[in-house]
Amino acid sequence: MAGISAVLLAAGESTRMGKLKALLPWRGSTLIEHQIESLQRAGVVEVVVVVGHMGKAVEARVKGSFGVVTVANPDYRQGKTTSIRAGLKALSPDAQGILILAVDQPRPARILESLIQVHLEGNSLITGPLYRGRSGHPLIFSRRLLPELMSITEEGQGLREITHRHRENIYRLEVDSPLVTVDINSPEDLREAERLSDDLE
Repeated sequence: MAGISAVLLAAGESTRMGKLKALLPWRGSTLIEHQIESLQRAGVVEVVVVVGHMGKAVEARVKGSFGVVTVANPDYRQGKTTSIRAGLKALSPDAQGILILAVDQPRPARILESLIQVHLEGNSLITGPLYRGRSGHPLIFSRRLLPELMSITEEGQGLREITHRHRENIYRLEVDSPLVTVDINSPEDLREAERLSDDLE
């Protein structure tokens, strides 16, 4: 399954939001379903969804979807790095690149598609979006970094450990939407993300 594989993180408890973020309404669907659709429209060949808190409810929304695998992370309370590693273990062995995205980071398919294209064409170690000087998400990692990705820890600040180590080898694609810098952690964040998303339509 050569191409870009995605790890979609949906295991958290969504404490600040007050309700499970993966199942929040988003553009006529739920956030988790929208994310999967955007990733697949952008050309991702497989999506590994990592669930934890209320995992069965999240899994029920995506189970049986083409190109989607769900993985339960029993250690999700120990931090996001445990979910990343759980997702990485389930990836196809011949994935060329690994896109890592949290469920609370909705991204337009066209931006994801551009990131994937430049990553594959440039053979970069790491590719990510940039909006007016601000780094955003998702990040796409070369498969060559898989051993390093598997060794990330909460103490080492997770993916920042990798991006700091390879900061000279990150390609940042300038994009036209501030949405790439948004995480939905509160109802206010949700309203702002919806506004920004509407502006792209």
